[in-house]
Amino acid sequence: MGAGHDHGHGHSHAPPTGTAAAAYRGRLRVALSITLTVMVVEIVGGVLADSLALIADAAHMATDALGLGMALLAIHFANRPATGNRTFGYARAEILAALANCLLLLGVGGYVLYEAIQRFVTPADTEGGLTIVFGLIGLVANMISLTLLVRGQSESLNVRGAFLEVAADALGSLAVIVSALVILATGWQAADPIASLVIGLMIVPRTLKLLRETLDVLLETAPKGVDMAEVRAHILALDGVEDVHDLHAWTITSGMPVLSAHVVVRSEVLSAIGHEKMLHELQECLGDHFDVEHCTFQLEPGGHAEHEAKLCH
Repeated sequence: MGAGHDHGHGHSHAPPTGTAAAAYRGRLRVALSITLTVMVVEIVGGVLADSLALIADAAHMATDALGLGMALLAIHFANRPATGNRTFGYARAEILAALANCLLLLGVGGYVLYEAIQRFVTPADTEGGLTIVFGLIGLVANMISLTLLVRGQSESLNVRGAFLEVAADALGSLAVIVSALVILATGWQAADPIASLVIGLMIVPRTLKLLRETLDVLLETAPKGVDMAEVRAHILALDGVEDVHDLHAWTITSGMPVLSAHVVVRSEVLSAIGHEKMLHELQECLGDHFDVEHCTFQLEPGGHAEHEAKLCH
């Protein structure tokens, strides 16, 4: 579960090696196959029906396909074993893939918004009937992919990125269908670029949220749901603990939060209960209240922090 030592001695455990996204590798592959197929179908449909909304949805699906491919590649690297130089292996590759997905999504969102504005300036003659057919194909395919990924999106940022991309596609397909129905019923061609604007505006806010969560991991922000003040309070509440310093908590990748701390313990307490029991109490204390499985503690007698400070200088 964790590692603990006093003055550099003690026991340790290897860091966890799997990532939360690995369990969904097969589902991501199926979602990628569906996305690539529908992308080609919507490109053909967009050209035949002269529908920007379909082309926009196909462009978004192309980005999704690239994102899903990168997610699978990241899972492959993230689950490679740790080495002497890469002590956590390639686990952070998953987060880098999520960051790349965010940038791609923002680019596609901007492109769709630009093209939609151009359509207002130069209207096109969109074929509503064909657009509905191809929009329905996209919607059904996206719903299948969403069903495959819905569980994994709560466990992995990488899978969540893929899920949000497919969800935006599903809403985009719905917007395509609605715009085509309006064109068929009223002949109002502006419905097509309006649907494209809706697709673009759906992409951007979700992407910004995912980008913020991804940057939190890269900037080593405390894991979501872990209040560092509460962690400190729980450690200090243990019998014999005088102080805690160098307290850090961060996330290596989705499902892999870690914590380290230097805990000052009264010498008579350590002599009475022993280092191992003290470590177990610390780990049980945090394990009961916080979702942090990999903890590293250094047990110190009073005054050791000052000694460390001198060594650093």
